[in-house]
Amino acid sequence: MNSVDGSAITRRLARVRQFVADAAVDGLIVTHLPNIQYLTGFAGTAGALLVSPSKSRLIVDSRYVTAARALVSALPEGLVSIEPVVRSYDETIVETALREDGERIGIEAAHLTVARFNALSARLQLVPTERIVERVRMVKDASEVAIFREAARRLSAIARRLGEMAAAGLTEKEVAGRIEDAMRQGGFSRPAFDTIVASGPNSALPHASPTDRALQAGDPTVLDFGGVYSGYCVDLTRTVQLGGISGDMARLFAAVAEAQKAAIAAVRPGVRPSEVDGAARGVLERHGLGEAFGHGTGHGLGLEIHEEPRVGRPLAGLPDDPLVSGVVITVEPGAYVPGLGGVRIEDDVLVTSDGCEVLTDVPTFL
Repeated sequence: MNSVDGSAITRRLARVRQFVADAAVDGLIVTHLPNIQYLTGFAGTAGALLVSPSKSRLIVDSRYVTAARALVSALPEGLVSIEPVVRSYDETIVETALREDGERIGIEAAHLTVARFNALSARLQLVPTERIVERVRMVKDASEVAIFREAARRLSAIARRLGEMAAAGLTEKEVAGRIEDAMRQGGFSRPAFDTIVASGPNSALPHASPTDRALQAGDPTVLDFGGVYSGYCVDLTRTVQLGGISGDMARLFAAVAEAQKAAIAAVRPGVRPSEVDGAARGVLERHGLGEAFGHGTGHGLGLEIHEEPRVGRPLAGLPDDPLVSGVVITVEPGAYVPGLGGVRIEDDVLVTSDGCEVLTDVPTFL
């Protein structure tokens, strides 16, 4: 279990309780494990949390009871209590809710299966809710920002060595192994996602998996990797050019670098994520590369590698709320041209009160 900041947990639960009240429910059943970790510090592989106006009860099975009790003992007294599972998680959820909560109980609609919803709703009046904990998680507190700064510093140190790790003659899989070894040696507990190494023609595939292809002189090679540090995910991409570069490839590099610079310049409180995306997309469109940029400009970072906000084109039904201080996003425009190659440049960016702070510190071209 991770050590936890009791004052941070107190503030997080208070903010979630306000959203629960706004949703007109008597409590919230939290089943998404990263949300449970955020609200309690508990990072097991199973669990549930019941949040009501005055209590928070962490439900865990026998594998975790002792560790969970030690964890909550470090929190302010009475902030979180432990409910051991007796027969099953769902039965314990129902019995705990019936004993102490009101009639209308919110559930995380995006994270609860239909089968489990049906089983719980046989005895509880369940109300689907959306994004209650996610909206709180999106704005990082001081302790989280400190972790991000240190994680980005460590990832940047690794990224500055990419030129030596991505050497001609090595296979994409071997390069990925080198990067992941460097992350473990650099203090990351694990990769945040499967490392992408896409060389030569594969660089035109935005999310190519590493293959047995050997890197060759003249290859553009997209290197997209990230690690988990103190529970939080950081993410970075650079495109390394092995040897000489053609004029067309140089123009592709320059266009993507210009697009990323424009997007980062747009990041500040009050700006919608879609506007950040539009800044990058507009540059690439002016260079005739609009169709070569098929993915979004970025995404939120946190306990998960993809969190809110989504930084992409505005889409009906998806949130596009203005950025606020404390949000951490990636800014990663790319352009991919079959027969030529692809370029993606990605950094991690913190929204500040008066603009933004680029957390990763790596030369654009390595």
